[in-house]
Amino acid sequence: MTKRTLAVLFAVNLLNIFDRMAPAALTEPIREEFHLSDTHIGLLQTGFIVVYALAGLPLGRLADRWSRRKLLAAGVAVWTSLTAAGGLAGSYAALLFSRLGVGIGEAVCAPAAASWIAGLVPEEGRARAMAVFMFGVPLGGALSYLVAGPVAEAWGWRAALLLAAAPGLLLAPLLLRLKEPPRLSGARGFAPLRPLLRIRALWWIVLSGALVNFSLYALSTFLPAFMMRVHGLGLGAAGVRIGIGYGAAGVAGGAIAGVLGDRWMGRRGEGRLLLAAAAAWAAAPAAFLGIRQARGSWLAAVLLLMAAYAFLSGYYALVYASIQQLVPSHVLATTMAIYLLAMYLCGAAFGPLLTGRLSDWLAARAAGGGLPAEAARAAGLQQAMLVIPALACLLALSLHLAARAMRSGVAGEGCAT
Repeated sequence: MTKRTLAVLFAVNLLNIFDRMAPAALTEPIREEFHLSDTHIGLLQTGFIVVYALAGLPLGRLADRWSRRKLLAAGVAVWTSLTAAGGLAGSYAALLFSRLGVGIGEAVCAPAAASWIAGLVPEEGRARAMAVFMFGVPLGGALSYLVAGPVAEAWGWRAALLLAAAPGLLLAPLLLRLKEPPRLSGARGFAPLRPLLRIRALWWIVLSGALVNFSLYALSTFLPAFMMRVHGLGLGAAGVRIGIGYGAAGVAGGAIAGVLGDRWMGRRGEGRLLLAAAAAWAAAPAAFLGIRQARGSWLAAVLLLMAAYAFLSGYYALVYASIQQLVPSHVLATTMAIYLLAMYLCGAAFGPLLTGRLSDWLAARAAGGGLPAEAARAAGLQQAMLVIPALACLLALSLHLAARAMRSGVAGEGCAT
């Protein structure tokens, strides 16, 4: 039963990320049809993220009290329906509105699933279980590039969005056939939030979430456009190359993090956070070198950027398992919702938008210096993406500080069981 449940939750997360990232794989045809700037492209992701974050807290609170399987099934139905609606959008405004609705549906996924897994798997195996669940992130992203790009090249970007929505017809009823584990505490009603806010390690973990999500959303949103503008790849070729690299790097990084995270927990579990910090330090130079590759060096750029992504992709299994250790099960979905609210509003919401705005500004400056328009757009985006390695260094520092707080015993203060 545990393996079956984990398999279904993994599939839900894979579809969650597939539908979330499909517009990123379709950036260039959407931009050309609606005559958009990079700021407009970033706003598609930012609008989604803001709604996703704000909806997550009430839905996370609900997941601590109501049926997680019913809530997840409803979420799948909502977000896939609105993904399909995006494929029918006749204007940028309609597409943006559909993405806001997708954010509401997807907001239930991480809080409800993390709470479900914590009740299903013993503490010593949770990093591996979360790694299985989080394989949905790189594989969903990989599929969005592998499938959406070639489908859009053959039949248009609208067909790609309609195809992305189709698996929801199977997953929503499949979720309703699963059985949930009981909540260990047996608590009823809504737990108070104030004790959670006194957990010092949790504050550093929230900051780390903002930093990693800023970086990864900026990367996923603009990587196809980066490969097309800077290295001259076509839409389908960029999708296939990025998709293969994204999937392989993400699975490798997550699998290694899951195994090592359970092996090196440390005295209070701080070993998982230290491992995540070391991986973030390693990601920074790989990302810098990948972004700075000369025009046409697409293979070196992909290999280096995917190495950076592999290092960063283990973050979620390691940090989510640490959160599961910090708080009791009856407030875990609420804790995850608070964490997601802060990390998305303070990090991911700004990643695509500010990177896009910086790209437009740098492109305008390059054009003013005499570069042709498309060459200027390529140069502006390449320079703007250098925020990713810089933030990887800050991510490593925040994870070190979270590990120190957890090790000192301050992490457990105010966390009533």
